[in-house]
Amino acid sequence: MTLSTPSAPASTPALAGTVPRREYWFGLPALRTSARSARDAVRDRLRAWKLPGDTCCDAVLLVSELTTNAVLHTGSGHVLCGLTLTSDERRLRIELHDEGSTPVRPPEHHIGPGGESGRGLLIVQQLADSWGSARSTRAEGKFVWAELATHP
Repeated sequence: MTLSTPSAPASTPALAGTVPRREYWFGLPALRTSARSARDAVRDRLRAWKLPGDTCCDAVLLVSELTTNAVLHTGSGHVLCGLTLTSDERRLRIELHDEGSTPVRPPEHHIGPGGESGRGLLIVQQLADSWGSARSTRAEGKFVWAELATHP
């Protein structure tokens, strides 16, 4: 799992070097309840695309964590979520655009067993094959992306 920042701006096709086969975008208000709405939207779309169950479960958890982080830590009024599946259906990219300006960095400390929060980016780091953040051209702030292999 690597953390890297894309070299191309967010307005270029996701997954550099590939042509997206399917793409899906939706916006949500930046409310705590939006994480559930994001999970439901992602689950429904990935089932419609007939992606494997493990990929769906991982993607739902990733979008939940990214949405929660944006809602709790950026002061955004809304968030924009995007899913892109490559033409060969081997890679899924998740993007979460918000109005925050602070870049997202890998977690630098470990949360103790009694800690009630602070594990979101650790989960992203463990589940995603790669992830990172960059300035958004779709929102007034940044976006965080994560990519998954879609093994059948």
